[in-house]
Amino acid sequence: MAKSSCVIGAIVLASVSLSACGNASGHTSGVIITLYNGQHIQTTDALVSAFERANPSIRVAVRSDDEDTFDAEIVAEGSRSPADIFYSENSPALEYLQERGLLAKVDASTLAKTPTKYSSPEGDWVGVSARVSVLVYNPALIKKSALPTGILQLADPKFRGELAFAAGETDFQPIVTAVLRAYGLQRALAWLKGIKANAQSHVYPDNETVAYDVNRGVAAFGVINQYYWYRLRAEIGTSSMHSKITYFAPHNPGYVLDVSGAAALKSSRHQAADQKFLAFLVSKKGETIIAHSISFEYPIASGVMTTQPETPFDDLRPYSITIAQLGTGATAIALLREVQLL
Repeated sequence: MAKSSCVIGAIVLASVSLSACGNASGHTSGVIITLYNGQHIQTTDALVSAFERANPSIRVAVRSDDEDTFDAEIVAEGSRSPADIFYSENSPALEYLQERGLLAKVDASTLAKTPTKYSSPEGDWVGVSARVSVLVYNPALIKKSALPTGILQLADPKFRGELAFAAGETDFQPIVTAVLRAYGLQRALAWLKGIKANAQSHVYPDNETVAYDVNRGVAAFGVINQYYWYRLRAEIGTSSMHSKITYFAPHNPGYVLDVSGAAALKSSRHQAADQKFLAFLVSKKGETIIAHSISFEYPIASGVMTTQPETPFDDLRPYSITIAQLGTGATAIALLREVQLL
């Protein structure tokens, strides 16, 4: 979801009044492009500011909201959409728009900056960064040795009242998809019913709340993406951290790598500027901003590695599931609705 540490909402960063124009040679002059931002606001702020400094003839107007909200808007707007770029937190949001033929092809030189497995199989969007699912736990309430090591164990009744998760987070849908792929429909449904019963009042609207409440002892443990814990520590200080994180067993379906990516809308009138922005996101300069930012995401393009004190990207051992297999997330959403978690 698109969030600051405390605020979720829409913001506009462009305050210039320039005429939008381009030419056949691909050069831009006085262009304003509109970015629908489903990513975390801090990440996008830093990237947009650096892009505008490097490209003074282009300004970026940013609207921030949840990526699923933007998916619905872009589909409803169709060829009339004011969006030029869509920057998502998770690949299913981009796959959803790709499936509907709403995305423009990304320049081959841009796609080449990111390993193929982290971008659109069709070449319609490019992978920018990644995160991985983890367990956050409070050692005062549960020992590490007592934690589940596999995703299905979250439904064990012995964890009733101890588990927390954010069913409405788009981050959670890839985990549901992974469980469905690994274990089939009936076991996936039984698992969702079990974790709903175990979480009781600890089914939260977002991962920030999961991380915060586990840290203060309201819940014993929860499922989040790793960067929420690191961001909380950066915000409140090491001395105020009472929680830790750990991983599911290597290659378990609960151990999912999520890719954040960006695309140009096919309906955009500023394709040359759009492609420049996409290229910047995966350039060494753009990826270095991610590597040093407090978003604690993993850069995945141009050979850049994170500088933050977290498990190195190459040491991660996530479940083997492709971008295409994660798909649009539609089946995961349907299952979550069936058990009334959405």
